[in-house]
Amino acid sequence: MIPAPHSNALAFDHYERHILIELQANARLTNQELAERVNLSPSACWRRVKALEDAGVILRYAAILDPRKVGFGESVFAHITLARHSAALNREFTDAISRHPEVMECFTTTGEADVLLRVVTPNVPAYDAFLEEAIFTAPGIGQVRSNFALRQVKFETALPIAKP
Repeated sequence: MIPAPHSNALAFDHYERHILIELQANARLTNQELAERVNLSPSACWRRVKALEDAGVILRYAAILDPRKVGFGESVFAHITLARHSAALNREFTDAISRHPEVMECFTTTGEADVLLRVVTPNVPAYDAFLEEAIFTAPGIGQVRSNFALRQVKFETALPIAKP
């Protein structure tokens, strides 16, 4: 891996790209299976995976669950506008909101809202309780606009890495 010019991204060789694609598709592959798929020896494959982990390219391995089957039927996008802007208030708000496990993703954004949250809850009353307990008590809230997802059209976890 070498740094790509003019970017925080790293440049990956053929094997590294192939490893990343395979692991995004199935992180439960054994090292032997992965090595066979990317046409490397098991020891060379393990060294490359370890280097990708050490470089922070591979952040973690996870099982992806069906939210509805484990009791989280509502997915809500909360657009939050802060009452005033400062680095300290932004940090205080994001630190406070990050402690809530219902918050699956949190982005500071440009545009109409300052923060965009993706929140999962079992139902609408649970989201209302989340608003009361987590959002409305958080520091610096100016306005909240919530959009409930009607259905999920596309959901991907794999980044679109160019095939080797």
